[in-house]
Amino acid sequence: MSSTIPKNTRSWVERDAAVVWHGFTQMATYADNAPLVIERAEGRELVDAEGRRYLDAISSLWVNTLGHHVPELDAALAAQARKVAHSTMLGNGNTVVVELAETLARLVPVDDPHFLFAADGAVAVEQALKIAFQYWVNRGVQGRTQFLALGDAYHGDTIGSLSLGDGGVFSAVFDPLCFPVVRTPGYADPGWADKVCAAITAHARELAAVVFEPLVQGAAGILVADPDDVRRVGDACRDAGVLLVCDEVATGFGRTGTLFASEQCGLRPDLLCLGKGITGGYLAMSATATSGRVFDAFLGADLGPETFYHGHSYGGNALAAAVALEHLNLVESWDVLANVRARATQLADLLAMRVAPNHAVREVRQRGLMVGVELAPPRDGLRWGRRVCAGAVERGVLLRPLGDVVVVMPPLTITEDEVVRIVDALAEALNEVTGPS
Repeated sequence: MSSTIPKNTRSWVERDAAVVWHGFTQMATYADNAPLVIERAEGRELVDAEGRRYLDAISSLWVNTLGHHVPELDAALAAQARKVAHSTMLGNGNTVVVELAETLARLVPVDDPHFLFAADGAVAVEQALKIAFQYWVNRGVQGRTQFLALGDAYHGDTIGSLSLGDGGVFSAVFDPLCFPVVRTPGYADPGWADKVCAAITAHARELAAVVFEPLVQGAAGILVADPDDVRRVGDACRDAGVLLVCDEVATGFGRTGTLFASEQCGLRPDLLCLGKGITGGYLAMSATATSGRVFDAFLGADLGPETFYHGHSYGGNALAAAVALEHLNLVESWDVLANVRARATQLADLLAMRVAPNHAVREVRQRGLMVGVELAPPRDGLRWGRRVCAGAVERGVLLRPLGDVVVVMPPLTITEDEVVRIVDALAEALNEVTGPS
């Protein structure tokens, strides 16, 4: 472990490494990579065990929307805890979950929606796969067993969501567990929309559903699409009678400048997967929204074959629902989307001036407050993405790379001054790692 790590943090890291297994982390080198150990948070800053502050410019892995320690969300959580923390949604209801579903129903771009709640985005996608598959079984249609997904896709780490993903080195070990899908190019291909529309037509009788992230492929490195191209895919699904599943786990709840990215693309998906920002980053919750047409196919005799035999112990958790409900109220009353659009414009301008001209930057991609700065290292193994993010952290701004793509994903309430702070730290770290422009 680096001797430069303060004694208090070193103790926490040692205790951490002795008992915790961190996701997407090589634990043999965990302690050597100067991990932050967070003790508390205020506003849009995280505070580590030494009292040092870091602007949370990745929204704690894209989940935080309004900032940390928000008094209104704290109060909603405490008020619900005085009622009931959790009661099962398997065959029973809960008042606050009903209120959340009613509010979501007025907001999501889904016709006559019904919501199946779970705890994270991968499970929301997994539920969508099972629903889409059983939908055709319940309707008595044979052969609709395939799914179409895009190149560069990422939909989570459960086996079904991994099957949809085009994960490469990170998930190759699990390939024997996954099922095959119809795969067409992702957003990096200029002709991606033509190719997916052609595949929908060609495989219509085999497809249960098309599954994709509208507008932005997030974990692929913030690959972006034109809304009109995305709309054409929705039209092709409708014309071919294929279900459309929109994975808005990352893009939902305001990240792209509208509450849902599907809105910008004119999509009305049959199933919509939600997660990450649903509770403002407070508690684990996700949801699969289904259209009334899909939901009705599961109605039948009590405990009959049409029943969807699926559910999770903590699905529809009351504490999470209460926070999610208050979060939606605040997004509206604070006019958060207006701030997203204003700060996105400011961020784009600053990146164009301070970051894009750097010789080490291949491309800057952005939709709303979702940004990917792709670096162009002259050879393999330089780990520029990791090193640039480490340089930003040293300057008090928390960033995280996807390979050599530096992701900037600040909370939706980010301020004008904080946007400047992010770009300053990124530009300085770029120059330090790659040399001046």
